[in-house]
Amino acid sequence: MTRRPRVIVVGAGFAGLNATRELAKGGALVTLVDRNPYSTFQPLLYQVATAGMGTADVSYPIRTFAARWPNVRARRAAVSKVLPAERRVEFEDGSGLDYDYLVLATGVTTNWLNVPGAPENALPIYSLGDAAALRRRLQHYLEDTAAGRRESTHVVVVGAGATGVEMAGTLAELRRHTTPLTHPELRPDQTSVTLVERFDFVLSPYKPRLRDAAAEALRRRGVQLRLGATVASVEPDAVVLEDGTRLPSDVTVWALGVAAPKQVSDWGLPQGKGGRVTLTEALNVRDHPEIFVAGDLSGQPDPLPQLAQPAIQMGKHVGRQILAAAHGRPLRRFSYRDPGIMATVGKAEAVLQLSNGMTMRGLPAWLVWIFVHVAYLLGGRNRVNVLINFFWRYLGPRRTATSVTQ
Repeated sequence: MTRRPRVIVVGAGFAGLNATRELAKGGALVTLVDRNPYSTFQPLLYQVATAGMGTADVSYPIRTFAARWPNVRARRAAVSKVLPAERRVEFEDGSGLDYDYLVLATGVTTNWLNVPGAPENALPIYSLGDAAALRRRLQHYLEDTAAGRRESTHVVVVGAGATGVEMAGTLAELRRHTTPLTHPELRPDQTSVTLVERFDFVLSPYKPRLRDAAAEALRRRGVQLRLGATVASVEPDAVVLEDGTRLPSDVTVWALGVAAPKQVSDWGLPQGKGGRVTLTEALNVRDHPEIFVAGDLSGQPDPLPQLAQPAIQMGKHVGRQILAAAHGRPLRRFSYRDPGIMATVGKAEAVLQLSNGMTMRGLPAWLVWIFVHVAYLLGGRNRVNVLINFFWRYLGPRRTATSVTQ
């Protein structure tokens, strides 16, 4: 390698940060680009949405991250064009950067699945702004209902994957244990939490006994499950199912489906299912081997779940392959090492499934879930704050479970 490669990493999520870390340690000149000045820890967005944590607890400044290495720079910018033939990226502000290698780790965005009314009437929970907007909506509607300005605050969560289950379980606990103390004016029939899923079970990637345990835990918390139900449309005050059933919904949470951002189609790269970029086994583009893609935007030959662990491992792999290519070494195919999956339902209740088939549920799985997530947070302050918030929310006075006001 006659000179250090110039690498642009677009996206400061799990994939982008891990690619940047590997490249920085290998001596590459890296520019980390994101439209936001911070990285978001997405697995805990439901805690922000339900007022258990603040936005600062699950975000970390990308300039602080970049400052760890003298060969890394951070830039707040939104990509408008990728020019593979020129090896250049252009931004919405009209500026641009040239690169020797490019890592696209922008992640994906909400997929409304062509459901009429969903984009206008449902709230996603994919970004920090989404979570904060949902929290504000819930807080205002509860206050208006308590004051008599609204008739109800019914919540319908669409999608029973991990995010939907975690959101529904936490909301149900707040409804049952905290709201009667903080909003004593509300009658029980003025609030409800409903979870809608097109499959006949929740948490589809899990074994049947864990699915059943999670569903039963949700029911115990007061969640109304509508399984085997497909959403036909979303109205301002209701979710309409294909069988004609109208579920009253003052707040509809969309926890179902993701797709590549629309602007990816303008980048001149091959796309496959869901708009994801089609790649080789080494996670680069066949006709432009200097372009690598990691994380949820990656359309690799063997599809992987859109979770943190695949993104982390892809980011590390991409960083190592760029360093190998810069030294003239052959690229290696990406191989995913599955550590298992986990989801929490609420206080002292979670499900965990390891790749070797071992399963765990209840309090032990819940404690594992907490400490694993805390370990992956960036920054010691964030780890301490999140750990305190977790135990304060679930072990402290019930009236303080929703401690975040802004």
